[in-house]
Amino acid sequence: MSQAQSQAPSHVLFPRRRTSTALSALGLALVLAGCGGGSDDAADQPEEGSASAVAGYPVTVRNCGTEVTFDEPPQRVVTIKSTSTELLLALGLGERIVGQAFADGPVPEQWAEEAAGITTISDEAPSQEVVLEQEPDLVLAGWESNLAADTAGERDQLARLGVHTYVSPAACQAPQDQPDRMTFDLLFDQFQELGAILGEPEAAQALVTEQRSRLSEVRRAVPGTTALWWSSGEDTPYVGGGIGAPQMVLEALGLDNVAEDVDQTWTSMGWEAIVDADPDVIVLVDATWNSAREKIDQLESSPATAELSAVRRQRYLVLPFPAAEAGVRSVPATLELSEQLAELGLLEPTQR
Repeated sequence: MSQAQSQAPSHVLFPRRRTSTALSALGLALVLAGCGGGSDDAADQPEEGSASAVAGYPVTVRNCGTEVTFDEPPQRVVTIKSTSTELLLALGLGERIVGQAFADGPVPEQWAEEAAGITTISDEAPSQEVVLEQEPDLVLAGWESNLAADTAGERDQLARLGVHTYVSPAACQAPQDQPDRMTFDLLFDQFQELGAILGEPEAAQALVTEQRSRLSEVRRAVPGTTALWWSSGEDTPYVGGGIGAPQMVLEALGLDNVAEDVDQTWTSMGWEAIVDADPDVIVLVDATWNSAREKIDQLESSPATAELSAVRRQRYLVLPFPAAEAGVRSVPATLELSEQLAELGLLEPTQR
């Protein structure tokens, strides 16, 4: 994420910064810039037109504050988190995955057969030793914390070892690197950015085209319908804030997030504040460690939350944990939640 040019210009993909300007507004910015990048020595890059140059490369991206230059398409990828593995499967590049780690659940049925042949190197965040045993040229991580001294290794250290790194832009932690608010346009930009890095821009464009078409089929809720997105936590719920994947999905559904004013991807929200907000519907993330059924039991057994409008009316929307983070499942998850809204009779009248 091979281009037809006979030359090998240096492409720069602009970063996703904390501004209202999306990559799409910059035309995904495959700009001639002749720029080497922080984690790669410009002196080592092949000269334009040389026999070793690869058409369409170098590709330089600024990713979560780190500049990375690719001189050729990565062929040996370690994926960490389900969002990383599933994006490569969606691009038809599962054969490049030499090891996956920290899966949040089984992949969708459409990729199950291909995924069965992928080696799992760790059920949790892998150590650097385990990662390097796979001899990767790229580590694709779903969270920034996957690339730390106590996990796969810090990004600059891996770069010195010849291993490129890329983090899902939706998971950038530094304020200057986060999007103002996650949107489907930004998500699709990520797909295309990975397509350019991996040398498969056509596959990425086909994925984006298909997902945009499916997104247009989403039916919206009755205006003014409020929602809480409860991911995990019991004593203090961990909920979707105003700038991450939950907000992106709720907005597409026409639901008003009761935590929308929180300028974070995820946030803690006390039960008292939830009772005061009294959401019309509650989105429950179904995880093995904190299932939707357990969440419902807790809501219905507590005197305070049992009186919430959503609880009294049994207005629950459920989605699996791997679909709760920004990735190739976001559009299908939005469609599924739209169908669940229909079953609850909460769709806008013109879209029923």
